Amino acid sequence: EVQLVESGGGAVQVGGSLRLSCAVSGFTFDGYTIGWFREAPGQEREGITCINFKDDATWYSGTVKGRFTISSDNAKNTVYLQMNSLKPEDTAVYTCAADRRGEYLCYDPVGWYYWGQGTQVSVSS
Repeated sequence: EVQLVESGGGAVQVGGSLRLSCAVSGFTFDGYTIGWFREAPGQEREGITCINFKDDATWYSGTVKGRFTISSDNAKNTVYLQMNSLKPEDTAVYTCAADRRGEYLCYDPVGWYYWGQGTQVSVSS
């Protein structure tokens, strides 16, 4: 059974940091791309970053580039999202997903094979 389980969300003040985890079971990373998405109330789901395990290429949206970092621990089958310099507009439910696509298509949330359940991140001023 394929599962993606996020953890690490919570409440933090402006300028703070959080590290989210996406623990994957049921498949290995080989040939897959793991992406992080977020959805704020009243807004569409937004692709923010991903890593393509074919060549470890990464992609970041302009809204998080320079503040967020995606990484992985292949031995633990876990992908991380380090979020620094958090802003109130980063408040959202963060979800990881898996698919076989190039990193240049990570902005698009449509059609990913597998999804996690999401974890809430709240940034207060």
